[in-house]
Amino acid sequence: MLLDDASAEFNDFFERHYAELARLAHLLTGETDAADDLAADALLALWQRWDRLRAADHPLAYARGVVANMARARIRSAVRERRRVLLFWSRSPEKTEGPDVAGVLDVRAALARLPFRKRACVVLRHAFDLSEKDAAAALGISVGTVKSQTSKGMAELQQLLGARAVGELATGRRNR
Repeated sequence: MLLDDASAEFNDFFERHYAELARLAHLLTGETDAADDLAADALLALWQRWDRLRAADHPLAYARGVVANMARARIRSAVRERRRVLLFWSRSPEKTEGPDVAGVLDVRAALARLPFRKRACVVLRHAFDLSEKDAAAALGISVGTVKSQTSKGMAELQQLLGARAVGELATGRRNR
């Protein structure tokens, strides 16, 4: 069965960008299992608007924005749920599984403490090496906001992690 042009274009877009969108979702939410679901949900939403989106100048920036919005909604929902659970249960410390090294866990924990917009700006600028303009397009905010939120986010990370660790994070020398 041959795919029509729109289906073939979307399939190509999916193949090229799914992993990146899942990685973005993971870095924004800190949830490995949810990352694939968020990326898939975002791509489903894109497919439903693909006829309009395929003609856009930057469909990947739009896709990143969809993932960021879905991640924000998931985080807000999780916070509400945790508040409800805390009313009835005492919270036990979270356990981490897998081969993560202590430094990666420290960075993830520090990122999780940042407000969403600062975290999104830091992740897009430093983990994804997006320009300020591309990060602004993905988040639907101004370039100036990206600059200030990234600067403030990095300053907060420096307080949480120390200057050396933040320098390594910003230059990409820390293992991701």
